[in-house]
Amino acid sequence: MILVLVGAVLLVAYFALTPLLMLLYSSFSDAPPGTLGNLTVANFARAYLDPEFYPLFWNTIKFAFGSSALSFLLGSFLAWICERTNTPLRGLLTTLVIVLFVVPGILETVAWILLLSPQIGLINLAIRKLVGAPGFSLNVYSLGGMIWAESMNLYPLVFLLMSAAFRSQDVAMEEASLTCGAGNFATLRRITLRLVTPAMLSVMLITFIRAAESFEVPALIGVRAGIFVFTTKIYGALQRLRPHYGIAGAYSLILLLISIVGLFSYFRLTKAAERFATITGKGYRPRRIDLGVWRYVTSASCIFIMGVTAILPLTNLVWSSLTPYMAVPSLEMASLLSLKSYRELFHFPFAQTAFVNSLVLSFASASAVMLLTSVIAWITVKSKIRGRFLLDNLAFLPIAIPGIVLGVSLLVLYLTIPIPIYGSLWILFIAYMTKYLPYGIRTASASMIQIGKELEEASVASGASWLQTFRRILLPLLMPGFVAGWIYIAVVSLRELSTSILLYTQQTIVLSILVFDLWESGLYSSVSALGVLMVFFLMVVTWTARRIGARIGYIE
Repeated sequence: MILVLVGAVLLVAYFALTPLLMLLYSSFSDAPPGTLGNLTVANFARAYLDPEFYPLFWNTIKFAFGSSALSFLLGSFLAWICERTNTPLRGLLTTLVIVLFVVPGILETVAWILLLSPQIGLINLAIRKLVGAPGFSLNVYSLGGMIWAESMNLYPLVFLLMSAAFRSQDVAMEEASLTCGAGNFATLRRITLRLVTPAMLSVMLITFIRAAESFEVPALIGVRAGIFVFTTKIYGALQRLRPHYGIAGAYSLILLLISIVGLFSYFRLTKAAERFATITGKGYRPRRIDLGVWRYVTSASCIFIMGVTAILPLTNLVWSSLTPYMAVPSLEMASLLSLKSYRELFHFPFAQTAFVNSLVLSFASASAVMLLTSVIAWITVKSKIRGRFLLDNLAFLPIAIPGIVLGVSLLVLYLTIPIPIYGSLWILFIAYMTKYLPYGIRTASASMIQIGKELEEASVASGASWLQTFRRILLPLLMPGFVAGWIYIAVVSLRELSTSILLYTQQTIVLSILVFDLWESGLYSSVSALGVLMVFFLMVVTWTARRIGARIGYIE
């Protein structure tokens, strides 16, 4: 057991601390990775005293705040409709949001560019044709366009988080409010929303951090619009003929600081959540609110929202993959539909490599993360080792590291230390392990808490070693949570871009990078075809994993 403990501590410390320490060193160094240099603050002076720094900072804040606010309003409204009201078709609505959650962020961004681009946007082309206004244009290449596209990426996450909060809420106070003569709207405003205040604030902080570290929208929309944020500035510093690692490190540290402040605020908010508890020992009775005739109004509004935010972009991806150029659907265009873009994908030199690499990394990182975090969860939950909670906090530390910052850290680390994994799948595997370690530890710890000590004690009393007990008793009992965590990590690994963009080579290209490269090359139909295939594949993976989970009694 001691060897297991030491191994777990060393692995977690290596994943969580080593990249950050190397990033800190490189930001103070005046030499590129792999060479000795002098310590200096010149990188910080050059980055922070640059006149462009303050517009860069405010662009990041405005983009993150706007995306967080819009995605929160949209996701929370849909979550309340689905979980707390008798609105028709709410089951279909939930399914569509889950499908949208599976769609990679880069594909969602591409879909909105294809809809709202001033030149080729399908919505702009349709409006110009219908109303005869050739100068009309909804411009996605603006700060508002960036906020809209990022909000469409984030609101499914808000929906899932707020659905859990609304689902577990007792309705006793709401019933008392209604009994006293308050209407549904007054009860929602004065009772329901106040009771879920901790969840609301926490979700807003999470989405703020996710937007601040976002790369897809700023890279595809912001750069062309001339609106730069920290993630695109870091990427640009490393794409020069002579990469500026010190400048990238200095910008990475300010982005890391923003994430840490947001995460600290999140912990402070959730620490006081007991004041809002409604589920106690006396039990609770979840109940849906009868909206009367208003349920048809809410149903129509939800159908409109999902039509605009989910069905329209996904349908446009399919349409764009079948057409030789962007045009409004018509009988003339219908005659030009073909599967040419799909056939061409199989002839791209790196398409098959990207698919195999993505599949290997997704399955391997999900399995490795859940195995490692299951051991860590046993140490922190079941053992009596002093200081064990430090291990849990250490495993959760990477949640504060933005994806682009993690990429910079690992790039500098493995260009410096003599471990020959740069340019191989191993560096991407380590990146995914580090990035998704916090999600695994939360899932594994929650599952471990539910397992009593009796079975473990009986196994040890029967002469089994710790490893035998863990493998034959604990791991099978952990399997429901294990599968749930595995599904999430496998799906998000297949979508990952911000970290991979700095670490890949032609031999280690993954699907998200292939989409990015095809888009940069102007192959819009090929991007759409690849996107359709990726969405279909992710839905199959999710459905298959959910079916497996259902057999062991966890996922319905």
